[in-house]
Amino acid sequence: MVQITRRGLLITAAAGTGLTVAWALWPRRYDNPPALIGDEAVFGAYLRIAANGTVIVSNPHCEMGQGVGTVLAQIVAEELGADWRTIAIEPAPPVPVFANTMLASEWAPLLLPPVLALQPDANDILVRRWAAMREFVVTAGDTEVTAYEAGYRAAAATARSLLCQAAADHWGATVEETDTRDGFVVWGNEKLRFAELAAEAVGYAVPDPAPLRTTLPGNVRAEPVGDAPPFARLDLPGKVDGSATFAGDVRLPDMVYAAIRQGPVGATALVSVDRKLADGVTGLIDIVQGEDWVAAAATSWWAADRAVNRLRPRFRHSGKRRSGEDVAELLAKAIEGKGGDSGTGYRMIERGEGDAGFAGGRGLAARYAIAAAPHATLETGAVTARFADNRLELWVASQAPAAARRRAAKALGIAPANVQIYPMPAGGSFDRRLDDDLVAPAAILARDLRRPVQLTRSRQEEAVRDPVRTPVAARVAALIDEQANIAALSVKIACPPSARESAQRLFNDSHGMEAIADTSGDADRMAVSGAMVPYDIANVAIDHYPVRIDIPTGRWRGNGASYGVFVTESFIDELAAQARREPLSYRVQMLGQNIRLANCLTRVAGLAEWDGGLDNSGQGVACCSWNGAHIAVVASASRSSGADGAGARGGFRVERLSAVVDAGRIINHDIALQQIEGGMIFGLAMAMGCATGWTDGYPDARTLRDLSLPQLADIPEIRVDFIESQEPPAGLGEIGVPAVAPAIANALASATGLRLRQLPLLSGGL
Repeated sequence: MVQITRRGLLITAAAGTGLTVAWALWPRRYDNPPALIGDEAVFGAYLRIAANGTVIVSNPHCEMGQGVGTVLAQIVAEELGADWRTIAIEPAPPVPVFANTMLASEWAPLLLPPVLALQPDANDILVRRWAAMREFVVTAGDTEVTAYEAGYRAAAATARSLLCQAAADHWGATVEETDTRDGFVVWGNEKLRFAELAAEAVGYAVPDPAPLRTTLPGNVRAEPVGDAPPFARLDLPGKVDGSATFAGDVRLPDMVYAAIRQGPVGATALVSVDRKLADGVTGLIDIVQGEDWVAAAATSWWAADRAVNRLRPRFRHSGKRRSGEDVAELLAKAIEGKGGDSGTGYRMIERGEGDAGFAGGRGLAARYAIAAAPHATLETGAVTARFADNRLELWVASQAPAAARRRAAKALGIAPANVQIYPMPAGGSFDRRLDDDLVAPAAILARDLRRPVQLTRSRQEEAVRDPVRTPVAARVAALIDEQANIAALSVKIACPPSARESAQRLFNDSHGMEAIADTSGDADRMAVSGAMVPYDIANVAIDHYPVRIDIPTGRWRGNGASYGVFVTESFIDELAAQARREPLSYRVQMLGQNIRLANCLTRVAGLAEWDGGLDNSGQGVACCSWNGAHIAVVASASRSSGADGAGARGGFRVERLSAVVDAGRIINHDIALQQIEGGMIFGLAMAMGCATGWTDGYPDARTLRDLSLPQLADIPEIRVDFIESQEPPAGLGEIGVPAVAPAIANALASATGLRLRQLPLLSGGL
């Protein structure tokens, strides 16, 4: 059996969980995790126990507000039998043991040759090899729990077994007679602290398989500890008192501050700057130019930003500098099949006879337009870099740290092994931090200035460089039988192949315009997967019409479901209204194969005091299944003027949002509630005006004020209920978003008779 020692990490501790690979099958081409120092007992890569009894849980994920560190630590604490007050989390560097094989399998169509039928699972040996060799430690797709729970449970169970073995030998008992509780190994009235046993326990043989508890992690049974909630968030105190450290808070000796200009989307080369205009800025240290950027370094960021604003940089462009009208026209032509190469549609999803019954123009149809959505993170991009002795250190919040390391190494011409990433939390991301386009300029600045550098984007620059959630044009059609049941459904979506485009940037380090050119005309299943309805409709056809808009696009919270569900759920509501059918029961009767979603709809009717969605009721319903989770939302809206009270916009007010969620077994109910409520507010923002167009290649929305984001007065009452379940846990970060906007649109249709088929719903807000 393998022995766990205090001299290094045991990379095979979680073998059989899908998180590790058979390392002996091929030569190692990667580094081991960094060696640990200090008086700690190491129980694999996932957890350690310090001499004072602190249980240190490694977190390989980007903490961006979703509470992933707390959830993983709770899984360990429950399986190990630890005292929550002794648990600590520590960011982990991107190393092969933490490879996200589940996400790698989901993204395989983007990463492997474009064979549409290829969809390996997380245990596929090629996927596991690729994920390990590329150090595919990526936080995305709501996979933090689904992909990693088994590994953390196995590691904790292994540690528990070893601690019990050591205690049993100490007492002369059998291992089966011992257990762990609140940080102690117990045997009758005897007990020993973990700290007293950890150093000895690592010398025992590792059990195979790990002896998992029969009860699954989840705090349904947990009681509060004093005034604190059970398993309170570990990162919350630092965020409340301001002691939490982000990349922009790092302070290094002799550090300087830098601001950058990278030009509008499509800028491929820096042509010129006027350095003389910046010479008079107090505190300016130097101006550094890259191929397609220019930065100013100064004794403060404010001085650096003032200096770089005066440089008047000029950029050369490739592609076309689009306007919002240009983009809308391209999308409209594509959906009509009039866009040349962009007008070619690809059948991505088909059930039954697809759209064969629509020949001759039969059916009811509607068109939808969804504007591009910026990420609008609270924290703008920031990187702190230090270069010395041909080694680079980076403090950065990244959802793909190994890719960031490769990008920085390439910029300096050094080996990736010479780049050390210190993972930092992100002040929001919504998948914005998958694109680490600041690490290369930060690395070059640190090298050229020979001093540590903290590079931070301004809010305007962040908006200019944002790879937005794609704009969309869609056409939906349905064939209805004599009982108003849907016999066939056709969904056509025109948009860029965003997932393939962002994969080119992420894995091939492609420039924004290079990624657009390389994927132009490609079919993208992920672009339309959110339009796949959960209903029992015999014939379904979903087509993607790829469009080149010459504006970088990328992943966004909810991804394809953020617009696909709006299109389909708004249309379903129209069909119910035309048939004079009650919209909630109309949906339920089509969900014979999705009982979990049907249950959500039934439950939300009571939670929202559903009145049937009749004309002028002001209530609207929408639902969806996404990433293994299910949600039903009822929005209650009313006519209102701005003078009638706070929170009214455009003559309407959303008074209440009610949701019932089935996300399987909930690990931490407080965090689950935070994620759903946050997602619903995100969906509300999408309905109100979180969107942008373009003028001459520049986004129209460059500040938070430009986005018409909801203010506190706009936030309605939010009711959320979870269905208790022992199904496998699903991700909660995205499921709260998609159904909110269509529920609001349906509520407004009920309140006013006005059917809105675009996002944002009304110009300037709701």
